[in-house]
Amino acid sequence: MNIYISHSSGYDYENDLYKPIKESRLSTTHHFFLPHEPENIDIDAVDEMKQTDVLVAEVSLPSTGQGIELGQAYVAGVPIICFFKTGAHTSSSLRFVTDKVLEYSDASDFLAKLQAELEQLAEQRAHSR
Repeated sequence: MNIYISHSSGYDYENDLYKPIKESRLSTTHHFFLPHEPENIDIDAVDEMKQTDVLVAEVSLPSTGQGIELGQAYVAGVPIICFFKTGAHTSSSLRFVTDKVLEYSDASDFLAKLQAELEQLAEQRAHSR
């Protein structure tokens, strides 16, 4: 599955998001587009969205750029799964683009919940064919 990872630039995405994803088993079975990786800096999100199966958003911090990405995914019909760290206050506007807003406590909890969501999405796709 092609997975676009969205996050605030104010979030410690290198250590709290990218590193756990890269070191996880998920990285061997899925392709993750990590927008702030050096090789991806100049890639247009609109073009990338055309190849995306699901957008996974870390929404613990508010971000205008992320809001734009969520809107692009929503308009393109890309499923959106949002995650927020325990204690964070998320935007109430998320309900307009997804009903999947999940809380996690740490990196391993995030990865376990992400894996479960991806498996559920794959199962739904298999049944709709």
